[in-house]
Amino acid sequence: MTWTVTPEPYDSPVAAALWRAYYTEVSDRWYLLYEGRRTDPDELEREIAAQPGADLAPPRGELLVARYGGEPAGTAGVRLLDGATAELKRVFVQPSMRGRGGAPLLVGAAEDAARALGATRMILDTRSDLVEARVLYDRLGYAETERHNDDPYAEHWFTKRLV
Repeated sequence: MTWTVTPEPYDSPVAAALWRAYYTEVSDRWYLLYEGRRTDPDELEREIAAQPGADLAPPRGELLVARYGGEPAGTAGVRLLDGATAELKRVFVQPSMRGRGGAPLLVGAAEDAARALGATRMILDTRSDLVEARVLYDRLGYAETERHNDDPYAEHWFTKRLV
């Protein structure tokens, strides 16, 4: 089995299914950690609908989908914030596909997409409970830095020069 990574419209059925899986996992992890429960289904639907991903569409963004053996297995998005800075968003690999090299492949493809948009720097944020993400970003050369946004759930901010 092999990985492929290709651009995908943010509103395609594949992208929507991966967004739902990603958001469900990170939301449930947060609620289970802090409130001992899963995400309320109505809240989940509202939040998924409120963030459709239009900012991950050309000409200032790109949504990438990784497929393993042809099956959708993960996603990563990039959005250009200014002429030099892009933001990495929605990095996700289906739990059953983890540990097979998909996440580094997705991040590398997102970095290439950011360069194609003209970015020379990538930034991102994540939470403390997403330990695997922080380890991945560190391993891929991202350096933890000062806060760069006001996202109420962000607890760690990273940057990387794209050369």
